[in-house]
Amino acid sequence: MFRIGSRTIKTAIGAPISIFIAQLIGLDNFISAAILTILCIKVTRRKSILNAWYRFAACIIGIAVSGIVFETLGYMPIAVGIVLIIFIPITVKLKITEGVVTSSVIILHVYGSNQITLDLIINEIVLLIVGLGVALILNLYMPSLESNLEDVQKEVEKNFSIILKEIGHFLKTGDHSWTGAELTKVAQLLDQANELASRDVENHLLRSHHPYHHYFHMRQKQFEILERMLPLISRIQASRDEYEYIGELFEDLSENVQPKNTAVKYLEELNQIRQQFNKEELPTERIAFEERANLYMLLNEIEQYLILKRSYKKSDI
Repeated sequence: MFRIGSRTIKTAIGAPISIFIAQLIGLDNFISAAILTILCIKVTRRKSILNAWYRFAACIIGIAVSGIVFETLGYMPIAVGIVLIIFIPITVKLKITEGVVTSSVIILHVYGSNQITLDLIINEIVLLIVGLGVALILNLYMPSLESNLEDVQKEVEKNFSIILKEIGHFLKTGDHSWTGAELTKVAQLLDQANELASRDVENHLLRSHHPYHHYFHMRQKQFEILERMLPLISRIQASRDEYEYIGELFEDLSENVQPKNTAVKYLEELNQIRQQFNKEELPTERIAFEERANLYMLLNEIEQYLILKRSYKKSDI
C-alpha cells in the first residue's frame, strides 16, 4: 500500500486555496497562483522561505526586464527569447535561478497583455503574494522527525555495540569468524541519519542547539575511528592471555553504547590499562614488537573514541 506524504497533502490543499483566493479578489491569470504554491511547497521550512524569496525576487526582475524589452522591441515572439537571454544570466549572477520557471510564467503574462500597465504589475505582484503566501503558511507545519531520528539512533547504537563486542571477542580469543556486516550497516544508517538531522535543523530556524545533529556528527567521527582500528586489529595475532584485559574493555564499552555519557569512567579504566601495558617487558622479536606497537596505537584510537563522546556530553554517569 502506497503512502501519501505530507508534502503531497499540502500541495493538494494549497493549490485550490490559492486559486480560490486569487479568483475571489478578481486577479487575472488566477490559475497561476496555484502554480506558484505548488512550486514553493518544500520539505523544510528553511527551504520554503528561501525558495519563496528567490521566486519573488526573480519575478520582480522578470517584470522589469520584460517590460523594458517588450516596450522597446514590440510584443513579438523573438522579444521573448531576448528577454530570457537577458533575464536568466541575471538570476544566475544573483543566485536565484530557482525563480526562473515562475518568472517565465509572469513574463508570458506580460507578453500576452500586449502592454505594460500599472494594473498589470499590481496584478502580478498580488498573484505572487497569494501563491507564495499560501505555500509559506502551509509549510509552517512540518511533520516531526523525532521518532525517525530516535529509531535510527537505536539502530546505530545496536550496531556500534556489536562492532565493539566483536573486537573485544577477537582480542580475547583470536576468533576471525566475524563478517563485519555491521560496518556497512552503520555507514548506511549514518547517511540516513545525517539526511534526517539536516532536515530537522532546517525545520527549527530559531533553535541554536540541535541534539540529533550533534549526536550523529559525533557518531560519524567515532565510526571513522572504528574503521581505523580494524587494520590495526587485523595485524594482531590475538591468541595470548595478555590481550584479554584489553578485550574486556571493548566488551564493557559494547554494553554501554548510549546517548548518556560514560566516557569519563572508561577513560579512567583506559588509563589503568595503559599503565599496566607499559609495565610489561618489551618483546625482543620483531613480529612481537610490531604487534605490541599496533596494540599501543589501538589504545590511542579508543582513547580518541572516548574523548569524542566526552566532548559531546560533559556530564558523566
